[in-house]
Amino acid sequence: MKRKIVTVGIIIVCFLLECTVFQQLSFASITPNLMIIVTSSFGFMRGRKEGMLVGFISGLLIDIMFHDLIGFYALIYTVIGFANGLFRKIFYDDDIKLPLILIASSDFLYGHLVCICMFVMRSKFNYFYYLRSIILPELIYTILVTLVFYEIILHINKKLESEEKRSASKFV
Repeated sequence: MKRKIVTVGIIIVCFLLECTVFQQLSFASITPNLMIIVTSSFGFMRGRKEGMLVGFISGLLIDIMFHDLIGFYALIYTVIGFANGLFRKIFYDDDIKLPLILIASSDFLYGHLVCICMFVMRSKFNYFYYLRSIILPELIYTILVTLVFYEIILHINKKLESEEKRSASKFV
C-alpha cells in the first residue's frame, strides 16, 4: 500500500513540476518530459505491469488536463512503460547507462509518435522542422534532467524495496 501511495505521489509531483517550475525554466518553449522519466524508470525498475500502470496514469493525467482527446497520451505512455519493463532483467541500479539510453529512446519514440499522430493526420507535416525544433531539444533537456531525477527515483525505489524486504522477513 505504501508503494502505491509513494508512486502516485511521485507521478503527481513530477506532473506539477513539469507544468509549473519547468515551464519557467523552458528554453525556446522546450521543457523536459518528466512523465517519460517517471514512466521509463518505473518500467525498468519494477517491470512491465508497474511500468504500464504508471504510464497509463501519467498519460491519462496529461490527457485530462491538456487535451480534448482522452486516451491518446495514456496509450502512448502505457506502451512506453511496457517497453521499458522488458528491460527489467538486465537492469542494474548502479549503472546509469541503460536508464539514460532507455529514457532517451522513450522520449525519441514519444516525440515521433506525437508528430505522426497529431500532425500527419492533420496534413501539417514538416518532419525535419519538428525534429530539429521540438524532438531533439526536448530529448537533450530530458536527458540532462534525467541525471538528477533518476537518482531521486532510484533512491526512493531502493528505500521502498528494503522496507518491503524487512516486512516480508517478519512474516517468514
